[in-house]
Amino acid sequence: MFTGIVEETGKLLGLEQSGSAAKIKIAASLVLDGTKIGESIAVNGVCLTATDIAQNFFVADVMPETLRRSNLGTLKNGNTVNLERAMPCGGRFGGHIVSGHIDGIGKISMIQNEANAIWFYISAPSEILKLIVPKGSVALDGISLTVAKVDSAQFAVSVIPHTQAQTNLLFKKSGDIVNIENDIIGKYIQKLFGQNDFSSDDLRQKNEEKITEDFLRKNNF
Repeated sequence: MFTGIVEETGKLLGLEQSGSAAKIKIAASLVLDGTKIGESIAVNGVCLTATDIAQNFFVADVMPETLRRSNLGTLKNGNTVNLERAMPCGGRFGGHIVSGHIDGIGKISMIQNEANAIWFYISAPSEILKLIVPKGSVALDGISLTVAKVDSAQFAVSVIPHTQAQTNLLFKKSGDIVNIENDIIGKYIQKLFGQNDFSSDDLRQKNEEKITEDFLRKNNF
């Protein structure tokens, strides 16, 4: 488990593709401290297992599903990536629950400056947006952020200077692809109520009819 608090940024040293899979090599320093082969490091929010660790880099295998779901396959040598070690038992919980399992990708549609903050507007598929709520949590490239705005086509986050400086957001521009992980709590609630396709008006209506005050009381809400 991760928290979405990026520990450092690293550099892509290589992405060696073999068929539909790949090996990724990342230059790093802080996240290597105390990390052993077989342990997890989040790269742009993607939970990867370190298979080789040296003094200033690590290597991980990337399976086909991960390449399909994330932006790792689009990275070029020298690109900056966000890095975070798995949360230690008893460690500080500074962000929100981040599993490192990417739900999909979005595209930065607009970047706006406002005083000391920067607004990032992210267009995303409907299956991602259905679990985005105002003031809720979302992980972008592994960064724990608070949703400020959301509509049927995109959502927006406002980023403080510290986050800009500590992550790869400083290098982002309109049109760039970002990894998105929805809040795990929202996904479990969706599964609990059987709402697997919010795009279906018929299914939405069917589930709304099931969720009554009596139903919620019986289920300890």
